[in-house]
Amino acid sequence: MEVHRKQRRSAPHGFFAVEAAGLTWLAAANAVRVARVVAVGGDFIEVERLKTTAPAPADADAFGTALGALHDASADAFGAPPAGWSGDGYIGNAPLPLRTEPTWGTFYARWRLEPYLAASGIDRAGVSTLERLCSALEAGTFDDPAPPARLHGDLWNGNVLWTPTGVALIDPAAHGGHRITDLAMLNLFGAPHLERILAAYAAATAHLPDGWRELIGLHQVHPLLVHAVLFGGHYRAEAVAAAQQALALAH
Repeated sequence: MEVHRKQRRSAPHGFFAVEAAGLTWLAAANAVRVARVVAVGGDFIEVERLKTTAPAPADADAFGTALGALHDASADAFGAPPAGWSGDGYIGNAPLPLRTEPTWGTFYARWRLEPYLAASGIDRAGVSTLERLCSALEAGTFDDPAPPARLHGDLWNGNVLWTPTGVALIDPAAHGGHRITDLAMLNLFGAPHLERILAAYAAATAHLPDGWRELIGLHQVHPLLVHAVLFGGHYRAEAVAAAQQALALAH
């Protein structure tokens, strides 16, 4: 087996260990193929090297179905860390709080939006919009009966590998959350055969709320805030626009 090694001498505490825990937790669902962890240390992780190929429509269908099964493998709570890990995690190079709440709206407001506002560089008017969204979230405006899903957590196209034997996942920010969060990340930067993935996913699970496509923008506010913190620029305006769109749905 060929091995891919990532190393970072200045890695913060747990940077690679939480990634390894997330990969193992996702793989334990026996739903989507996940890159196998070979070794992990304080400043490195080694995972199996996966060969890639051109994305195929049939593999997109299979991935959508498997992603539904992964999410349905569930988590202990909204915000729960992957099994075997205690403490916070990371999404890319940004910290990711892993703290549990009884409802998704409260979790999303307190641990996915509020922690990033101060460092985002968004102006006062934009922060006010985001704070109003947090209030609506904590009031339960966007909650639904779906149980916590087992999320990849950073499911943009770069972490979805199309291999000769189907899709495999790498580099998670795994936690318990709302299933639309992973779908929203796929939508944010695009993915091959995206509509086929989404259609197969919707057919595979009974836990998507009515009108779920309208909620994709709400679930993109967090990654847009993360990008605003890391990169600034247009991500600030996009985060505020997504929050405004979500607030419009609340009325």
